[in-house]
Amino acid sequence: MEHLQAYRAAGGGKHRANKPTETRARSRRLLIAAAVLFGTGIAHTESKAQSGPFGPMAGTWSGGGTVSLEDGSTERIRCRAKYAPIGPTMEMTLTCASDAYKFILSANVQSAGNAISGSWSESSRNISGSLQGRGGGGNFEVVASAAGFNANIALRTSGNKQTVTMRADSQFRGASISMTR
Repeated sequence: MEHLQAYRAAGGGKHRANKPTETRARSRRLLIAAAVLFGTGIAHTESKAQSGPFGPMAGTWSGGGTVSLEDGSTERIRCRAKYAPIGPTMEMTLTCASDAYKFILSANVQSAGNAISGSWSESSRNISGSLQGRGGGGNFEVVASAAGFNANIALRTSGNKQTVTMRADSQFRGASISMTR
């Protein structure tokens, strides 16, 4: 009996067999707290990404359409886009390809009211320039400019559907693209 009292006194008045159960319970509570904290951080990041003028575009889109070339020919293209908005700014990439034609358009844009400005680049042709335009709520009309190149781009987003129309004054005359997410 004396041995049991000394054993309990050494364990803080508790029988040692309870310690692993307490440790597991404490570990479980910490794990749950970490999961809640992590989940809250993701929800906060997603809500920031979904807000602002570019919010309706957030995510990855895919679809297809046609590209028109200077000689009057058209080709069917497959496209995918990725939009990463954060408040009044957005990074985007649009990649389209056919059997004989490909373009990879990247842009960084910002909104001030309904005015849009930013920069763009097309990596397969090593060309870059500026963007200026207007819009909001996932619907925009912009002009992409570079030395010797101008293109009008209209982008319309409605729910999970998006259309992109480009008209240019170069070898690449334009594109009409429909995508979904």
